[in-house]
Amino acid sequence: MKKLHPATRILLAVAVLSMLAGYRMPLWEIHLWAPQYPEGLNMKIWLDRLSGDFDIINGLNHYIGMALIKEEMFPEFKFMGYALGFLVFMGLLPVLIGRRIFLHVFVILLLLAGALGLWDFYRWGHEYGHNLDPKAAISVPGMTYDPPIIGYKNLLNFTAYSGPDKGGWILIVSGAFTVALLAWELWLSRLGKKRSQHLSKLALLLPMVLFLPCCEPEPQAIDFGKDSCAECNMTIVDKRFGAEFVTGKGKVFKFDDVNCMVGFIERAPHAGDTAARRFVVAFNEEGALAEAGELIFVKHKNLRTPMRSHVAAFRDKASAQTTLDELGGGGGFISWEDVMNEFTAP
Repeated sequence: MKKLHPATRILLAVAVLSMLAGYRMPLWEIHLWAPQYPEGLNMKIWLDRLSGDFDIINGLNHYIGMALIKEEMFPEFKFMGYALGFLVFMGLLPVLIGRRIFLHVFVILLLLAGALGLWDFYRWGHEYGHNLDPKAAISVPGMTYDPPIIGYKNLLNFTAYSGPDKGGWILIVSGAFTVALLAWELWLSRLGKKRSQHLSKLALLLPMVLFLPCCEPEPQAIDFGKDSCAECNMTIVDKRFGAEFVTGKGKVFKFDDVNCMVGFIERAPHAGDTAARRFVVAFNEEGALAEAGELIFVKHKNLRTPMRSHVAAFRDKASAQTTLDELGGGGGFISWEDVMNEFTAP
């Protein structure tokens, strides 16, 4: 049996031991947004329990005949802790024994566990969304309410998101890194005599796998005259104003005025989203969005903004000064931090 390279064993140990975070962090999350719940409702799935707003979600789902969400409906909670422990044990075998065959077995187990987990979640969601009480207060013929497996889905007036939470992302990244280590080992075995020449280059490439899921969320162009403000529900029509908040998971919220966005993102659950990005429409660029921190802001009493923020954004100070001169006295420059502080509720 072929031996593992010492560097592979060290990196594999780090990847496998990081999986223990699954015992301390939520693995999966489901978020729901609706006009009556602009701040969103969330449910988190841990290795052995549920947390979040599932009591409120149960109250809403009762009207459309869905079963109550409770921990007893997840028998997986009784053995998922043992399953993760088994995976960690199997991952440490190639580290301790140093034989490649055990790394092959571990990668196969990881792929099977991931596929089984997604299938089990799909099975639960399909059963939960299809088995409806025919006597429910609201019944839409032919309508089902399966939550998305991964990503976004519209369910009546709700937008639902489902995806990995912190613990889940750690497991995914650790698994991807393990697969990369196996690929690295197979590649090294083919290099033969050239192995020593390529070791350093390949070792530098491996950590890049950790960052594959971490692409920055991107904004969407505002469809003026059709899109509605996520905070005040007004149609966004003025191309000189507008803003956009993109969560770390890529969910886009659009606003007709900068104060609407600030009020929205300072409430839970978005207040702690450090991966989120904030964009504001440049005043004289026909709806073009730019990163809020890169813009220059002007506040003036004569600026007629959609929701009376009296704030406009510019890419350069010369354009901003020209607008200030045209408006006359009664205004001046402010920073993005000033904007955030002014419109954040005390």
